[in-house]
Amino acid sequence: MTDENAKVLLCEDDENFGDVLRSYLEMNDFEVKLAVDGAQGWNTFQNEEFDLCILDVMMPKKDGFTLAREIRKKDKEIPIIFLTAKTMKEDILEGFESGADDYITKPFSSEELLMRIRAILKRSQRRRAQEAPKEYAFGEFTFNYPLRLLKYREEEEQKLSPKEAQLLQLLAQAKNEVVERSFALEKIWGEDSYFTARSMDVFIAKLRKYLKLDEDVEIVNIHGNGFQLLCPENSSGS
Repeated sequence: MTDENAKVLLCEDDENFGDVLRSYLEMNDFEVKLAVDGAQGWNTFQNEEFDLCILDVMMPKKDGFTLAREIRKKDKEIPIIFLTAKTMKEDILEGFESGADDYITKPFSSEELLMRIRAILKRSQRRRAQEAPKEYAFGEFTFNYPLRLLKYREEEEQKLSPKEAQLLQLLAQAKNEVVERSFALEKIWGEDSYFTARSMDVFIAKLRKYLKLDEDVEIVNIHGNGFQLLCPENSSGS
């Protein structure tokens, strides 16, 4: 993910101001979803995958601080920027305590917001790159994600396609837990549609073929939800 294709959740109850900000960020190659109150922002966040959140503090139905705390319970890493007219020290401190990465007081220039977004995304990308495992283990398999190599015991390695590798990484990261179908489609294909869903089913079938060598490892369908990589609990990624 680079800032040119990052997906941003923008929560701003002033629709005119929100439209201006959205248009400006889209002109700079961001994908932006605009929510006009905190409740809509929370629903949008739950149903889609984002790289960064920009939250107005004073919003109807759910204020920005409350929304940030809820987002933080679900995702501890996603960057959050607050927009506010408040300049009181107590409000700024509350913003950071709610999980903010940055705090911009109105009025501000669009260029300043853009620079801060890019700086925060770069820090976030570096941190995630450092934290993400390069190799996973499940059952009798080892999987090297950067090289896209799947190996069973000491047998010859299987070179996966990029999409196969991305999908297996998602499943391996959440092994024995459900990976939601919509999450995988948005993450790997960038959209949840009939055609991308059919494509993913093809890749799931290919992965199942590779994993047949170990009878204790399988990818199961969770009806109406997604997929689950089942494997012995004592196998772990490194």
